Amino acid sequence: MESIHYLGGNTRTGKAIQFALDYLFAKSSRFLTKIAVVLTDGKSQDEVKDAAEAARDNKITLFAIGVGSETEDAELRAIANKPSSTYVFYVEDYIAISKIREIMKQKLCEESVCPTRIPVAARDEKGFDILLGLGVKKKVKKRIQLSPTKIKGYEITSKVDLSEFTSNVFPEGLPPSYVFVSTQRFKVKKVWDLWRILTIDGKPQIAVTLNGVDKTLSFTTTSVINGSQVATFTDSQVKTLFDEGWHQIRLLVTEQDVTLFIDDQQIDIKPLHPALGIFISGQTQIGKYSGKEETVQFDVQKLRIYCDPEQNNRETACEIPGFCLNGPSDVGSTPAPCICPPGNPGLQGPKGYQGISGSPGVPGPPGMQGEPGRHGKDGLMGIPGFKRGEKGEPGIRGAIGPKGESGVDGLMGPMGPKGQRGEAGPQGPPGLDGKPHGSPGVPGPPGPIGPEGPRGFPGLPGRDGVPGLMGAPGRPGARGLKGPEGPPGISKEGPPGDPGIPGKDGDHGKPGIQGQPGPPGICDPSLCFSVIVGRDPFRKGPNY
Repeated sequence: MESIHYLGGNTRTGKAIQFALDYLFAKSSRFLTKIAVVLTDGKSQDEVKDAAEAARDNKITLFAIGVGSETEDAELRAIANKPSSTYVFYVEDYIAISKIREIMKQKLCEESVCPTRIPVAARDEKGFDILLGLGVKKKVKKRIQLSPTKIKGYEITSKVDLSEFTSNVFPEGLPPSYVFVSTQRFKVKKVWDLWRILTIDGKPQIAVTLNGVDKTLSFTTTSVINGSQVATFTDSQVKTLFDEGWHQIRLLVTEQDVTLFIDDQQIDIKPLHPALGIFISGQTQIGKYSGKEETVQFDVQKLRIYCDPEQNNRETACEIPGFCLNGPSDVGSTPAPCICPPGNPGLQGPKGYQGISGSPGVPGPPGMQGEPGRHGKDGLMGIPGFKRGEKGEPGIRGAIGPKGESGVDGLMGPMGPKGQRGEAGPQGPPGLDGKPHGSPGVPGPPGPIGPEGPRGFPGLPGRDGVPGLMGAPGRPGARGLKGPEGPPGISKEGPPGDPGIPGKDGDHGKPGIQGQPGPPGICDPSLCFSVIVGRDPFRKGPNY
């Protein structure tokens, strides 16, 4: 955007949205997700509601960013998708857009990689129900009732294989930041992966690992530096996960760090290097021993990924029996609370003094511009694709088709008109018989033309004879007499002739004798062009 030059014009936001719909998104029908970010610093001079609704009807998600104080809140809400708290942003100026860069990056990734919704309380959260994606309801037979509520868990045995292609669970990968939530109980004392995403050759890209020997929890993810990185949590409170009871694990993963929560309590924060996107050509699994395909026996109630990091602040551990006041509880595990009558109200304390508000501080000087970031390292080479299949055997030659029927003969064309018969000339005397097998003689001179006889009746047309051989050409006849001179013709002017070739340049004349110098001129300022027009005196003046 910074390389686009402003061409001028007015604020027609509705026309801009319609233009994007007609010309930009019309060519991107192959994309699953279509997103438009509308930035505006003033109220539009045309209608935006109809254009925005047309874009949403075409499955386009609209974000609206208002820049400065001249924007109108109602117009931004009319442009953006609902809810406005997710799709409408405000900044004080264009420079301040950098403050929401990371937020917009996360929001755009959420729209593109998290199309599904998980029902949570009174709202639907973007994310992935991993148990649902791995088909736990079809694969696990035994359910666990978390009395006395309707919340159920699943008993995973070693005979169950909870594996699925990653492309079916996370078709577009994962966003830069997300929240991993799991509620489970287990007795295993070995090292196993509660959740993991493997490459096509079985290497872990992301994993939540429970170490029953050291009683620690590890989070594995990708890295731009070494390809992978591991954050291990060794706090003493991590050991509570191994007491064979129900516990909730929550990991808030961002681009800078990962934070561990156990049963709604923050345990520790570990720094992270920037992560790489995951390959979705491998498998996603839960409940597997590390480095193996053997399933761990454990119970699980929840296993989810929330794409919105803010869900970490809204999530509770009320699915754990006896954890919340109105949540589930095991029968006999928690004693009934004592119901006591309220005591007498205490005496009212003395009224406190109102403090004097301090004077506003002087704004600090602007910070120095930071150094440009270093160029990131090249990404990892992608996993090679599958080997091309072998060439198949040539197919059997097809049989020759039957011969088609002969076409119908065409109709005969109409007969042309009969030509006129030519007049017959006088028949000359029969010639002498030539000598057989001899060479033909030289033809004699033509005889005089006899008088024309009376015209006979036309005879019947005879049959066409066999064409004879071509005779030798006759000699030219004698030249006729010159006819009388005709009357004089009428004279008429002929067309003009072609232009002649230009003549050669003449010789240069001799220079003339230099004349005497003239008297000094008198300048009338009123006749000077520069005085009349008031411009450059060297410009062309009027024609006088």
